[in-house]
Amino acid sequence: MQNPSTTLLIIDDDDVVRASLAAYLDDSGFKVLQAQNGPQGLELFDAEQPDLVICDLRMPQMDGLELIRLISERQADLPVIVVSGAGVMSDAVEALRLGAADYLIKPLEDLAMLEHAVRRALDRSRLRLENRRYREQLETANRDLQASLHLLQEDQDAGRQVQMNMLPATPCTLDEYHFDHQIIPSLYLSGDFVDYFRIDDHRIGFYLADVSGHGASSAFVTVLLKFMTTRLLYESRRGGMLREFKPSEVLDHINRGLINCKLGKHVTMLGGIIDQKRNQLHYSIGGHLPLPVLYTGGSARYLEGRGLPVGLFVEATYDNHEIDLPESFSLTLLSDGILDLLPGDTLKDKETRLPQLVSEAGGTLDGLRRAFGLAELGDMPDDIALLVLSRNLA
Repeated sequence: MQNPSTTLLIIDDDDVVRASLAAYLDDSGFKVLQAQNGPQGLELFDAEQPDLVICDLRMPQMDGLELIRLISERQADLPVIVVSGAGVMSDAVEALRLGAADYLIKPLEDLAMLEHAVRRALDRSRLRLENRRYREQLETANRDLQASLHLLQEDQDAGRQVQMNMLPATPCTLDEYHFDHQIIPSLYLSGDFVDYFRIDDHRIGFYLADVSGHGASSAFVTVLLKFMTTRLLYESRRGGMLREFKPSEVLDHINRGLINCKLGKHVTMLGGIIDQKRNQLHYSIGGHLPLPVLYTGGSARYLEGRGLPVGLFVEATYDNHEIDLPESFSLTLLSDGILDLLPGDTLKDKETRLPQLVSEAGGTLDGLRRAFGLAELGDMPDDIALLVLSRNLA
């Protein structure tokens, strides 16, 4: 049975035909309204807002074609079925052109044909209505999405600006030491970070960090790293005296801080302190690969060291290493994203090749840019960070 709320309007000047159609459709479960001419039909249409109209073409006062046109102006998608005895092809074509859903010819020998035409027209109308609502929902969702994306872009822009403002100037010279870096994010924001700064009149600190994951959540941890290292430096200066802290203490401080924050993020990093009085480099490694590469005398080698990632294990401890610095050298620190650019089938092959590339690049960042083709990089699966510090490099 049809939903009784479905209302049909029959407009026909033939009382017998109109009553016959109305009786049959009423028995089929429809609510049926009747009008004997066009003006009366329009009045009922405006008052009752039926779901479908059945009309004749040849009627006094207003013919069916004019009626269809006026109905279409009022409600463009409302289905209209023409039931006419005229049987003129041009009338049928014009009726369909004006928007009629079907055209049946009197006399109707089987009223089931009319019921079938009505149900088919209602189904099509319902489908069109659902499609329109779906399109409107999609358009609304799309507008909301565009607005959200715009806000997200604004947030990302702000986040990137914050991150860029935290990075040190590049290139930068602190006394006789020259620092140069480049960060290439795989997404808009980077989980890689570098920093270098003067600790006091004879010590310079630096680090390279690679936060697990990518994007905004990892970039947030780089902000936290900057805060923790800056605060540690501030606390050490309180009282007018800066104590001689070691790189391993810095990594231990960051390890405890990340674990206490419960962010679900960890960091691989290398932190170092240059002691200008002793001409020494003190450094500590927190699960970072590749190891730093020291270039001097035309050759390059890895520095020694190992350690657990920072922010994963409460019991993690970190070792201090120290080396005497050559008169002329460069030290290259790289995040593990660079491994994707190295030739070789295995990690061992790539690690073997890296010092050779640093040597071929002359231990400079510009040379490494050319060696790795950084200017031509497309989308990368991981962030890439490079930090080169040098002294008296020809």
